[in-house]
Amino acid sequence: MPNIYQRVVDTLTGRKPNRIPFIDRLELWYTSHIRAGILSEEFRRSTDHLGPQHPRFSISQKKDNQEMSLTEVHRAVGMGQELMVPAFKRKLWGVDLTITLNGQPYYQEKDPVLEDFPRLCDVIPADMPGITCAEFVTPRGKLTTRNRLLPEMIEAGTIPYMDEHILKSQNDYMAFSYIIEQSEFVPLFQSIEEKQREMGDIGFVVPMMSRSPFQQILINCVGEVSLFHALHDSPGYVEKLLALLDEQYMEDIRNLAELDWPYVEFDDNLDGIMTNPRLFEKYSLPYYQKYTDLLHAQSKKVGSHTDGNIKPLLDLLPRSGLDVCESFTPFPVTECTFAEALSAWKNEGPIIWGGIPSPLLEARTSEEEFRRFIDHVFETIRGQPIILGVGDMVMGNNLIDRVRYVADCVEKHINA
Repeated sequence: MPNIYQRVVDTLTGRKPNRIPFIDRLELWYTSHIRAGILSEEFRRSTDHLGPQHPRFSISQKKDNQEMSLTEVHRAVGMGQELMVPAFKRKLWGVDLTITLNGQPYYQEKDPVLEDFPRLCDVIPADMPGITCAEFVTPRGKLTTRNRLLPEMIEAGTIPYMDEHILKSQNDYMAFSYIIEQSEFVPLFQSIEEKQREMGDIGFVVPMMSRSPFQQILINCVGEVSLFHALHDSPGYVEKLLALLDEQYMEDIRNLAELDWPYVEFDDNLDGIMTNPRLFEKYSLPYYQKYTDLLHAQSKKVGSHTDGNIKPLLDLLPRSGLDVCESFTPFPVTECTFAEALSAWKNEGPIIWGGIPSPLLEARTSEEEFRRFIDHVFETIRGQPIILGVGDMVMGNNLIDRVRYVADCVEKHINA
């Protein structure tokens, strides 16, 4: 079995691996197939030799077969396992958090510890449909958010989405700033090392930071439409939010000095339409430059989750200090082609992690068109560093044999 971990590290550190690393996420594909009861027998292991008292024996399993683990499926298919793991949590001192699910009490905690406030992905259910309402009570006021999860999202293996943001008016700033200022960094560095040991050389753990300040405001705190109104009507308010979140982000980065890992990533979901070039140059670029300088001084390479349309940002991203654009998703999902990005960043700029659009793995795309695109990828690379993957990830309706085909092509392709 190829050592995918070493191939990724070699690529990140400027060494040329013997083969291009092919690594991405199968979580959605795996979860949706298990929930639908359609996981192929190929990815089941027999338990008929186990007695009823054995811990791996379960009467709830289909007959005498048990699903392989996600890592085992990655090994069987030949694609490396990218595992995004939070690098830290934050303890929200002085906060009472109450969550209801469909109007019923679900979760209550004083001084909660959360992965990525104000997101609640680590404490709200991903397998129960409905609406979760959260209330954060502080000495300076109360804040609320709401998340929604539809039955079809559960079937697809996706997580709840936020449909009510935590900052609804400038009056919410006092409570929000209290939560940020009083929160405490809680490292998860041991968890990163443990997850890497569990996967072995088939995988690579990506320690995730929260979204950078502007992306945090845009996606998690205010929302797109409200933020664009605020940028026009109350730019000083936006600047105040940026300063508050920047101070916390700087603290997070300083604490990451204790993390002995070659790579970290911003969970930005960057898109050049929402964060257009003018906004990016003013509100993102100087922050990226500052953060990447500090992380480079810690001997870490830095990436950002850039799964949106980044064609408008192709000329700006090389100035950001980012080493990697992870989950790069080209045409036909976005208007940016694989060749355009690779050409724009040929001499300087971030490494592409991704490059294969997930619709190419669907049955509606002919086998001929799929293979022609993969041939095009290898022809276009021409020795440039790349971490090959599927943008944004392998989806539930993707054909696993096509993932295996790419893995086989990689093993046949000498990285000359």
